[in-house]
Amino acid sequence: MVTGPVVAQLQAAFMDNWLKTRGEVLHGPDYFPPFPATGSDTAQAFKSSPRQGDMGIHLMYMLAIASAQRSLLIENAYFLPDGLMRKALADAAKRGAKVEIIVPGKHIDQKVVRFASRKHWPELLKAGVKMYEYEPAMTHVKLMIVDGVFVSVGSGNFDLRSVRLNDEANMNVLSRSFATIQTRLFEADKRRSREITLDDAGKLSFLNPLQHAASVVAPQL
Repeated sequence: MVTGPVVAQLQAAFMDNWLKTRGEVLHGPDYFPPFPATGSDTAQAFKSSPRQGDMGIHLMYMLAIASAQRSLLIENAYFLPDGLMRKALADAAKRGAKVEIIVPGKHIDQKVVRFASRKHWPELLKAGVKMYEYEPAMTHVKLMIVDGVFVSVGSGNFDLRSVRLNDEANMNVLSRSFATIQTRLFEADKRRSREITLDDAGKLSFLNPLQHAASVVAPQL
């Protein structure tokens, strides 16, 4: 549950989709009543929309990764970062940040995305990034925690196709206490995941024709 002024920002994101679907502007005090502060955490709603040529979530992810100094924890259902984002992740690990990424294992609804993503894991692993595959079930989490203080959670995926085609929205929270809670959840998922080594990543490459196809179409995913 979210309370406070950030509710108006979330409502605005909903209003944008309502306008697109119904051609009707929702406004006035019934939709935007006063929202007094209800806590000490700072939060903001962040959205991107292809209709507006807006790739804000991709840029927000890039800036957050570039700012990481100590730790960068990512759990994402569709992890297919472009070259710029892969470089940013590798650079974060090389400058000493602990970079850990949880992605779906065999339980995933878009197997082509998984195959295409795996192609780039050796590059990340060599840079010091740790990769984990969640084993019990499909994980649909979209979570990023930076330096134990900044959290971004919502619908934003780590792939350009999502940014180009879908309306996405995240909520960013600047709060050590909230980041601590989310880190505990991340660690719980990590305990149910299998760490991928560089040897594993090498064996995962090009095991079948689908993986060959996925590597070719990866820029379009």
